Amino acid sequence: MSFADPKYNIEQFGLSNGMIVADLGSGSGFYTIESSRVVGSEGRVYAVDVQKDFLDKIRNSANLERLYNIEIILGDIEKVGGTRLADMSVDAVIVSNVLFQAEDRESLVMEAKRILRSNGRILVVDWADSFNGMGPDSKNIFSENEALKLFEGEGFIKDRNISAGDHHYGIVFRKK
Repeated sequence: MSFADPKYNIEQFGLSNGMIVADLGSGSGFYTIESSRVVGSEGRVYAVDVQKDFLDKIRNSANLERLYNIEIILGDIEKVGGTRLADMSVDAVIVSNVLFQAEDRESLVMEAKRILRSNGRILVVDWADSFNGMGPDSKNIFSENEALKLFEGEGFIKDRNISAGDHHYGIVFRKK
């Protein structure tokens, strides 16, 4: 496995039926769709992104697959309150391939913390390095150690690492 596999990463994250999940910076929606399948009709997945084109793609994919537990939110994940989700309203948060391109990472983490319930979990997957033109420029890499410092600095506790492919790291954090 060379690239991050959303299905495998979601399996390792341990979502279950009925959970409420926020996919922050949902992009093309690979994690949104996989999460939707796992949490089932009793659960809900919020796909939050600032790019309307990505959200339209997710909406179309969800409709084609008859996944009716996905809610599309045009929102700014780098602003506290930018997701427009209620405080402590989700069981789990996904932040995949977002840190390397985020300008205000601290606000992103504070927003994730705000919407996450006590003892809720966050899955962070990002590029471990720049590989022969694949992925971000090496100067934009946000390392695993930097991610640890960022999330722990906001009061998250590292739960465990996941195997996120050859070119990515994956960390599960828990909210105190």
